[in-house]
Amino acid sequence: QLQLVESGGGLVQPGGSLRLSCAASGFTLDYYAIGWFRQAPGKEREGVSCITSSSGGIHYADSVKGRFTISRDNAKNAVYLQMNSLKPEDTAVYYCAATIRSCSWYGGAFSSWGQGTQVTVSS
Repeated sequence: QLQLVESGGGLVQPGGSLRLSCAASGFTLDYYAIGWFRQAPGKEREGVSCITSSSGGIHYADSVKGRFTISRDNAKNAVYLQMNSLKPEDTAVYYCAATIRSCSWYGGAFSSWGQGTQVTVSS
């Protein structure tokens, strides 16, 4: 069974940093593009970042460009999202998801999802 588990969320002050991890079990991430999505209360889910299987393609939403960095370590079967200069509007539940296809901002393109990790940016 394909399973993704996110970790690394928490409470951080504005301007602070967090590093989210997405670990896979039951399958190898090598051949999958991995996306990070987030959903804030009362808002629709939105794509944050995506990395292709070979790391040759990396994509960021405009709202996080220059602040977030996505990376992957296939040897550890994990993908990371380094989040710097966090803002209150970054507060959301963050999800990682896997697709055998190319990166997409459409959540329906992803076949496997984690349970999410809460990120709260507040003073």
